[in-house]
Amino acid sequence: MIRRGDIMGFDFDVDEVINKVHIQTMNTLGCPYKTSVDVSIVDEEEIRRLNSEYRDIDKVTDVLSFPMNEFDEAGCFSGESFELSKTIDPETEELLLGDVIICAEKVRSQAAEYGHSEMREFAFLVVHSLLHLSGFDHIDTSDRELMESKQDEILNKLDIRR
Repeated sequence: MIRRGDIMGFDFDVDEVINKVHIQTMNTLGCPYKTSVDVSIVDEEEIRRLNSEYRDIDKVTDVLSFPMNEFDEAGCFSGESFELSKTIDPETEELLLGDVIICAEKVRSQAAEYGHSEMREFAFLVVHSLLHLSGFDHIDTSDRELMESKQDEILNKLDIRR
């Protein structure tokens, strides 16, 4: 299940992209649960405010991810740190992954900078964030390489290319 904020005038179906990327990401990770994520699309002013408030970084960023779960191993939905009972929605029985906040202007500017469509950039940011919500990170080289490999695998399976 996906819940999100304002679409901000993209020329593609935002819900469709979020849903298909969400499903493919969870399938690729072998997640054994129905999952839910909140996706909001905001402007530069709002993402800068949130980045400053939650990360103490006073600048615009493309995406913020706020995970609700802890993982012993990236993409492994079990283990000592993973406390399923705390993040299952009792009404829907979905695993709540967390929140994703995407900056619409950054989608547009980065798509132009990298020479691909806004839809591809948006899909990439959704995959990137879903991986963060699933315990992946890119702090050190090996973690970054693993995360990039998963991002490429998921986007390639969806035939979303640069």
